[in-house]
Amino acid sequence: MTSFFFRAVTSDGKLRTGTLSGDTDKAVARELRNQGLIPVYVGVQPKKSFQLKLPAFTRGRRRDVLFFTQELSTLLNAGVPLDRALTITSELTERPGFRFIVMDVLRVLKGGRSLADSLATHPEYFPTLYVNIVRAGEASGALGAVFDRLAQFERTRDDLRSYLISSMIYPGLLVFVGLCSILVLMYFVVPRFAQVFEESRMRMPLPTQILLETSRIVKTYGWLAIGALVAAAAGLRAYIRTVPGRMWWDTFRLRIPLLGDALRKAETSRFARAMETLVANSVPLVQSLGIAGAILNNRKIAASLEAVAQGVKRGEGLAAPLRRTGQFPPLAAHLLSVGEETGRLDQMFGRMADIYETDTRAAIKRFTTLFEPMVILVMGVFIGALILSMLLAITSINEVAV
Repeated sequence: MTSFFFRAVTSDGKLRTGTLSGDTDKAVARELRNQGLIPVYVGVQPKKSFQLKLPAFTRGRRRDVLFFTQELSTLLNAGVPLDRALTITSELTERPGFRFIVMDVLRVLKGGRSLADSLATHPEYFPTLYVNIVRAGEASGALGAVFDRLAQFERTRDDLRSYLISSMIYPGLLVFVGLCSILVLMYFVVPRFAQVFEESRMRMPLPTQILLETSRIVKTYGWLAIGALVAAAAGLRAYIRTVPGRMWWDTFRLRIPLLGDALRKAETSRFARAMETLVANSVPLVQSLGIAGAILNNRKIAASLEAVAQGVKRGEGLAAPLRRTGQFPPLAAHLLSVGEETGRLDQMFGRMADIYETDTRAAIKRFTTLFEPMVILVMGVFIGALILSMLLAITSINEVAV
């Protein structure tokens, strides 16, 4: 028999850990259930580093939260009690780490706290927006509908993020391969031709001289230049982590031709989707603006929402202050004006999110459509100039030989 480490939850919601001997992990789990415990994890004892303090926004975590939200939505709308729904969700979860998170949420819930407060104990998985929407759902008694809306929100946001990342992989890979090809040519190929030309002791054409001198500089100072670039990148990264640095970087990104437009539309769609979910669940407008601003990736745009919130407090509505910031596309303010006039602000936020999600995809496609041939053209020009320089030198040698 083998000793297995286990985590289990008692009937009163307390977490118990220990070791139990058994033939298999399934046998140990059955024994724990026979003892009136709910097994959370049975297996090898995790190392101390297993503290679920991983980076907050990994793809695995997003998928875990999406799965959790979809399952709770289905179970709650089917009339399953909340504690039983959480237990079933934990059993269906494949990742042991997230299973522990769900059972810990259940433990806190059984301790007398609300579901929103229980979720808030794990902010690395459930951000402020998520928690506040759940809190609004508990207050209104429509928790199933709230999780249904949250599932739609998480799914839409994950789809857009996945599209953005997948769209940028190929251009990034193209740039990387192009730079590596140029470095290999300058560091290994051109120096071999240089030896032949030096042995001929003839005057090289000017393009060939420039190419050989460039190759010599790359070979002599290449590693130093790469080290300087790495140090500069590390310094820039450290600066961007500061508040002024992040503001400068986000402002700079918005000014990049084509890409800046795509980023602005992506942030607008993210803002609109969050506001749709919050407003539809009766979260106060000023509070909704603060929560939506916290989930935006661009600090320049997020900071402008503070002025919008101040305008709402002064009774100016939402559309006019949003237009004054100049950080959102003009159509966004017009849509919100219509939403305020018709009293359908949540639906108009949803419409705005749909529009700018589509526009974001189109803008990213335009950027990649232009960027890819530009990289190929630059590589072609450089390699063509290299070949031409070599041919000029070879032709000169042949003329001297004749």
